[in-house]
Amino acid sequence: MKTAAIKIRVLVINGPNLNMLGRREPGIYGKETLEGIIAGLEKLAAERGVALTCIQSNNEGDLVSAIQQAEGTQDGIIMNPAAYTHTSVALRDALQAVSVPCVEVHLSNIHAREEFRHKSLTAAACAGQICGFGAAGYRMALEGLLAVIGGARG
Repeated sequence: MKTAAIKIRVLVINGPNLNMLGRREPGIYGKETLEGIIAGLEKLAAERGVALTCIQSNNEGDLVSAIQQAEGTQDGIIMNPAAYTHTSVALRDALQAVSVPCVEVHLSNIHAREEFRHKSLTAAACAGQICGFGAAGYRMALEGLLAVIGGARG
């Protein structure tokens, strides 16, 4: 398999409890670990000439700082804010404060779950949202983000 020269930098942000994937409610989130999801995403990224920086934190402030630090250092963000999707004005504000496009991703279909999960505070600050496709959603998010970045570059 041929890898492309690195031209695009993407930050992948994973929020609270995603470090528990593979053990936490596999009927909802699947059996794949976060490490496995990232490994698959890294393979696709290498094929597309994308350098990934991946973080996971259970702390909202760490995620806000990562978004802020992406300005000028990253070309795009893929973010699974997890439970902060529904509660974090701080993440939304951080996304709106930077010029870095973001695609929000969720393993489960948040719109088919409990009513409190139907509303995303962060999605309106993103270029798009992908949910309900399990680990494949991360790969879809990368492809979508690359289209957004490519469109922005002309």
